[in-house]
Amino acid sequence: MKTRRSDSPFRNPIVIGAITLLITVIAVALAYNANTGLPFVPTYNLNVELPDAAGLNASDSVLVGGTRVGYVGAISPTTLPGGSVGAVVHLKLDKSIEPLPADSTDLVRPVSPLGLKYLEIERGHSSQMLAPGATIPVSHTHLPVEIDDVLKMFNPPTRAASTANLDAFGDAFAGRGSDLNDAFSRLHPLVDDLEAVTKNINDPRTGWSTLFPSLERTAREDATVATQQAGLFAGLDVTFTPLSQATSALQAAIADGPPALRTATRELPAQAQFIDDSTELFRRLKPAFANLATASQQLAPAIKAGIPALRAAPSLNGRLVDTLSDLESFAEDPRTLPGLVLLTETTQLLNPTISFATPAQTTCNYLALTFRNLESTLSESDVVGSFLRVGILALPQLPNSEAGPSSAPADGPPAPAGAPLTIKTLEDDSFLHSNPYPNTDAPGQTPECEGGNESYIRGRQVIGNDPGNQGLVTEKTKRVLP
Repeated sequence: MKTRRSDSPFRNPIVIGAITLLITVIAVALAYNANTGLPFVPTYNLNVELPDAAGLNASDSVLVGGTRVGYVGAISPTTLPGGSVGAVVHLKLDKSIEPLPADSTDLVRPVSPLGLKYLEIERGHSSQMLAPGATIPVSHTHLPVEIDDVLKMFNPPTRAASTANLDAFGDAFAGRGSDLNDAFSRLHPLVDDLEAVTKNINDPRTGWSTLFPSLERTAREDATVATQQAGLFAGLDVTFTPLSQATSALQAAIADGPPALRTATRELPAQAQFIDDSTELFRRLKPAFANLATASQQLAPAIKAGIPALRAAPSLNGRLVDTLSDLESFAEDPRTLPGLVLLTETTQLLNPTISFATPAQTTCNYLALTFRNLESTLSESDVVGSFLRVGILALPQLPNSEAGPSSAPADGPPAPAGAPLTIKTLEDDSFLHSNPYPNTDAPGQTPECEGGNESYIRGRQVIGNDPGNQGLVTEKTKRVLP
């Protein structure tokens, strides 16, 4: 007898349909979430700092070398160095590319003009690697110029101006087809020559490839002084507005410019020698100018005294006219020339005497001292008149002393030992001291001012010049201004 087998549950159509439906749901769910990774698959997680999200969305692709290696897991705001607000993109990458060098860079690129984006990572060459959870700084990120950024330039005022320009261009080109054809035909030689020019520009030696990056750096640096540049243009407006009101004068200046330049071209080389000589003159005068500082103390009183003299000079010049007229009449007088001849002969005769006597004043100041002492002598007076004080000195009776008649110059003898002091002093002075012809630095004499500077030698007779040189020092007299 055969035993009946129990039916298998997988032979039940309902169970089979339920399992099939479950598998289908799981497959659809996995396909729907394929962009965000499969469950239970390990990932290499990195963060990327961006100036802004740049249109990236969660689940957007991440490519390395053109191959998809992961996706954008999430995007969150953050504060970047410097205080600006940016975005942090959290990446989930395949473990196959782990690890990435620390100097790797990233670039946000469009998938199509419709606005879809993806993040491209370019591997670096650093020996230091990015650990899971590390962050690629914003300095390693590049954002492209988007088409919408370009289109934002065309705001309503710009669009209105472009419309006006197109209308103006249409009016300008309307009916001028033949002129344009003629112009284009004449451009043919220019285009031929332009080919050689472009070849020179494209030559690596011209550095043409660095021109626009250099302009970009220049513009970036100019951006930091935009306020100052705005002030510059405002100042230029203030400057050129008045100039616009003097167009006729400017036109005349511009018209006269070429003749002036031609004259300068002709004359300046001729003036070069004069400029060289002037340079040499001032070079030689440089020590004199330096000495003016030390001479200023003497120059200042001279200038101070000269100012009143210069103020009085016009009236003096007026009187000089009459003087010169009289001088002219004197010169034309026939008696003048014989008189000048006699005066010349007299001057020649007096020249030795004057040359001999001049140092007595110019070196030793004796003439000024004589008049000063004479004035001092007569300075004491009363209602009757001036008087001179005189004292009587009793001299001892010695041979040839001044107390009585003498037959020879007094020559002592000195006072005996034990004589009273008053007698001893007088008798010790009973020696004649006389210098009737002292040296005054005259020609042929010892260069000294001997008069008034002789030393008194006791106990001996001294007649004539004192021994030794008494020096050129005498008392200076002061000029007394009225």
